[in-house]
Amino acid sequence: MTSASSLSPLLAGVELGGTKVVVLRARGRDILDRVTIPTTTPDETLGRAADQLRQWQGEAAFAALGIASFGPLRLDRAAPDFGHMLPTPKPGWSGADIYGALAGALSCPAAIDTDVNGAALAELRWGAGNEDGEASDCLCYLTIGTGLGGGFAFHGRPLHGAMHPEMGHILTRRAPGDDFAGVCPFHSDCIEGLVSGPALAQRFGAPGDQIDPHDPRWDHVAHDIAQLVGTILLTTAARQVLIGGGVGMGRADLLDRVRHMLVDQLAGYLPFVTAQSVATIVRPPVLGDQAGPMGTIALALALDACATTD
Repeated sequence: MTSASSLSPLLAGVELGGTKVVVLRARGRDILDRVTIPTTTPDETLGRAADQLRQWQGEAAFAALGIASFGPLRLDRAAPDFGHMLPTPKPGWSGADIYGALAGALSCPAAIDTDVNGAALAELRWGAGNEDGEASDCLCYLTIGTGLGGGFAFHGRPLHGAMHPEMGHILTRRAPGDDFAGVCPFHSDCIEGLVSGPALAQRFGAPGDQIDPHDPRWDHVAHDIAQLVGTILLTTAARQVLIGGGVGMGRADLLDRVRHMLVDQLAGYLPFVTAQSVATIVRPPVLGDQAGPMGTIALALALDACATTD
């Protein structure tokens, strides 16, 4: 008897991060192979990823390719620079043709999106948004690490408009008494400039994982993250805000502080956010550090050419 898994489409995925790239081969949602490549220059990094895709393509044809990349990205298919990296602090990567370098290696449909939009789709399909067997209609995925990014899955699709969401550069109301200047090269004290890994290292004088959890300055960090989460809930009515990344998943004590401050800051205005419900609304991703890689597969499966319920 032929298994359902063996009938699922063979998919390729590329998760492009600031320090490493993960190239995947999957059948349906099951990852068969993965290769990790350091992120160096665009030519070297994308060239090595494309070579790996071609090698696998020579063994068996892919039905679709999903690309989930750090941003900012041009995602308007009508734009002449579709699939290119927009101006970014990552040295040498502004203007890089991400889509062309990777999709050009294969003769199959391809999709590109931000890494956080991909992770949101994966969580919607297989994680926090589908724990009761019925997909959520509105979910946000935040990653807090080297930077801060946010993606949304609305009714099974990622959120796009003039661009994609750029949650890291929202300006939030500062905590009273917090005079930290922030580290963002564009905006200083936007939320990324206040709570990202580099921001914590500068704020505390040590990496986040080495900082005493009882240090009172964590209250400023939790305040800022709660401000962002409240903004998301008020503007999008998301049912869940998942917080991943090294900072997001590395400190359960910080997440507890964020929840407590969020309830206080909202002051009862959103009736669905209470001291009893907040832990189900603001939580780590169910897929953990696999949300990113699985996001590439979710993007590939979302293509009309290989729509499936796997």
